[in-house]
Amino acid sequence: MTQYLDFEKPLAEIEGKAEELRALARANEEMDVAEEAAALDAKAAKLLDELYADLTPWRKCQVARHPERPHCKDYVDALFTEFTPLAGDRNFADDLAVIGGLARFNDQPVMVIGHEKGSDTKSRIERNFGMARPEGYRKAVRLMEMAGRFGLPVITLIDTAGAYPGKGAEERGQSEAIARSTEMCLKIGVPLVSVIIGEGGSGGAVAFATANRVAMLEHSVYSVISPEGCASILWKDAEKMREAAEALRLTAQDLYKLGVCDRIITEPKGGAHRGRPETVESVRAAITAMLKELDGKDAAALIKDRRQKFLDIGSKGLAA
Repeated sequence: MTQYLDFEKPLAEIEGKAEELRALARANEEMDVAEEAAALDAKAAKLLDELYADLTPWRKCQVARHPERPHCKDYVDALFTEFTPLAGDRNFADDLAVIGGLARFNDQPVMVIGHEKGSDTKSRIERNFGMARPEGYRKAVRLMEMAGRFGLPVITLIDTAGAYPGKGAEERGQSEAIARSTEMCLKIGVPLVSVIIGEGGSGGAVAFATANRVAMLEHSVYSVISPEGCASILWKDAEKMREAAEALRLTAQDLYKLGVCDRIITEPKGGAHRGRPETVESVRAAITAMLKELDGKDAAALIKDRRQKFLDIGSKGLAA
């Protein structure tokens, strides 16, 4: 059953009526509702186009957080073959919020790392809703180090509200672990490409996305803080999240103009959850193109390219 966002309620009513008609027709074979149902489908399709024609930043946040949106595990299962998960940071524990391991992408050996939010209540609790603890970032450091040693391109999939801010995480060095992960991203001599598939929240996202190439799905978001957190700090009112979302410039479209991301991956109308196969193939094409751009560069050139990308951030403005 499709889950609808708040701004999609009119669409839910129309699609619900169409489904009711079809249910009546299934119960009574003499009923002919094809014409009425088709008319409702056309009306729903038109409304969907109108709703998604010009989404506000806050609505994009809602779409990026949609519970049915494909998560890291879905992309790993669909895009990679021979995936061999590698667990633990060899220090404290294995953080299930971070998936990582060896795999093949288009038959090329790679290292894939990403945040996993979970798909139901049980898995979301197990995965800590995609909010990694220090051991998750230390696991990523270990895997990136291994990739560098064996000359494997690194592909990261970003989908987190941010690093976990709990007491235990802080006691075990959360900020240091994030810094080490960011540092490792900057110094490995292999191609590193990142895709923001949902939320890119704060340093928890930067720790995986300090890459040669960064792509964002059309309705994904990437920011230093969540709109709710920003509103709580600036206005002491989390309900001002809409104003905060506008001010943060967190959409893929704004970040492309600012030079933070390098390409925008088109989503099906209505968001990635309404067309998973098409979204997966679009992400495949983007990763393939980004790896091709880096093909043939030696370690020194890759490191220089990556560092220059981040040094250049801030040189573009939205008016440019």
